[in-house]
Amino acid sequence: MQADRSSTPKLPTPLGQGGPPTRFPAPVDAALRAAGWLPGRWDIRQAEIWADTLREHTSPAGHRHAVFPAAVEAWAEFGGLHITAQGPGRELAPSALHLDPMHGLHMARTLADLGRALGTEVCPLGLEPDTHTILAIDTEGRVYALDHTGDWYLGPTADQALTALLTGIPPVRLTSG
Repeated sequence: MQADRSSTPKLPTPLGQGGPPTRFPAPVDAALRAAGWLPGRWDIRQAEIWADTLREHTSPAGHRHAVFPAAVEAWAEFGGLHITAQGPGRELAPSALHLDPMHGLHMARTLADLGRALGTEVCPLGLEPDTHTILAIDTEGRVYALDHTGDWYLGPTADQALTALLTGIPPVRLTSG
């Protein structure tokens, strides 16, 4: 299930940056690199371990996790990273992140309920450790946050969600009706 990255063209490095250019804004790129991410990072072996662990877990009430390609791909690229923002936020304080789906291991029912409300399946992505906010991803790659104040939409892709979280862009509250 590993993507062929050998045909990816090599682009010139922009002046003043330490490495190949990425698809992220400079402060997000800096935070990701400081956490150990590089373009082309792909730890599918660890992603598959997480997928197997989530699939095998059943809550005491019988709830199980959905696991799907969008989640596995996000874990392969970003899983295991402890990310700290590299500057002030735009409108909110930027979030520190730990992208490890095991933070949501015991959230199978909560994530299934959110998925039902959204008409999709939802799987854990990681955690904002300072607030204990669970990050989740759906089958289309959209990212959400679940905390004590409600459920939030972070963006249509992991890239956009990371950008929002690391630059202090406010999320959109999910509401019923």
